[in-house]
Amino acid sequence: MSQISTHILDTARGCPAAGVTLSLHRISDTGERRQLAEAVTNDDGRAGNLLSREVVLEAGAYCLHFDTAAYFEGLGLEAFYPFVEVVFRIDAGGRHYHVPLLLSPFGYSTYRGS
Repeated sequence: MSQISTHILDTARGCPAAGVTLSLHRISDTGERRQLAEAVTNDDGRAGNLLSREVVLEAGAYCLHFDTAAYFEGLGLEAFYPFVEVVFRIDAGGRHYHVPLLLSPFGYSTYRGS
């Protein structure tokens, strides 16, 4: 499994959010972003293989960018947030970080999972 994983639950519909495009970015100390990976959530709303198992990220700030507009447009729904970005920090040492997204057309929340 990738050092960073995520899943999305569509809380308005009560099911996983499949087909959401997302990307992982490294944020430098100066605020510059560098894209490291891109994925699309599977039928279970998961993107578990965002990075290969061999990749160990350095400590610092990272961002998961979720394209929520395309997801809701595909469902024929209007949404308030065209994208969601979750910025978080990781420590050195290669530990696993799971960053879930709970999503609805007019709100979202996240937390550090296991």
